[in-house]
Amino acid sequence: MKVLVDLCIVPIGVGVSLSAYIAECEKVLAEAGLKTSLHSYGTNIEGEWDVVFAAIKRCHEKVHSMGAPRITTTIKAGTRTDRDQTMEDKINSVKNKLAAHLRHPDSNTQ
Repeated sequence: MKVLVDLCIVPIGVGVSLSAYIAECEKVLAEAGLKTSLHSYGTNIEGEWDVVFAAIKRCHEKVHSMGAPRITTTIKAGTRTDRDQTMEDKINSVKNKLAAHLRHPDSNTQ
């Protein structure tokens, strides 16, 4: 089953700079062959359910191996059975509606 995930991993007990830990997790996701999009408070991930969640587990293992005694993680996951939908599809849907609104601000674009 395909899944879209918004992942936010926060190592605890390692100071205020977390970028080195996040970079290592990004490497794990890339090595798993997953499509990702890094953003300021996490990473969007697209892939097969088992592959995505196995990679998230490896991210935890990697961050712990770097010395983080604790990790808190927020995961939002979405699946669809009616059609395939990529991260780009979701973004483009919103952008298209915004563009239509800018062209015709008085119409109610749905």
